[in-house]
Amino acid sequence: MSLGQLALHVASIPGDLARLAQLDEFDAEQANFEPANPNSVKELLTALDASLGAAEEYLHRINDTTAAGVLRLTLRGKEVFTTPRSGLLRSRILNHWYHHRGQLSVYLRLLDVPLPLIYGRSADQNPFA
Repeated sequence: MSLGQLALHVASIPGDLARLAQLDEFDAEQANFEPANPNSVKELLTALDASLGAAEEYLHRINDTTAAGVLRLTLRGKEVFTTPRSGLLRSRILNHWYHHRGQLSVYLRLLDVPLPLIYGRSADQNPFA
């Protein structure tokens, strides 16, 4: 993916996967794995705001029974896996997000862009400033 495509993917992950978690079954053949190209930083920020809003809205209304319910992922009708929604939210949303955010930080580093705070200061922040 290009830097813009990856940034848009990172911005979209919470909302996309919160929408996926609301399903009982999803056939991966229906997924679009072609990354979109954003046209501007504003588009990225708008996508991030919408994505976080969708995820927050879903997480506010999910209950224990729904979280324990399962999502079945299939490919052309054959089961790939079945997972509790709580597992999907943890492993697919958060781990997937961390993974791609790490890739994004590598892109930024290669472009000599100072890294933003991720897990505390990076070497790009002066601790005495």
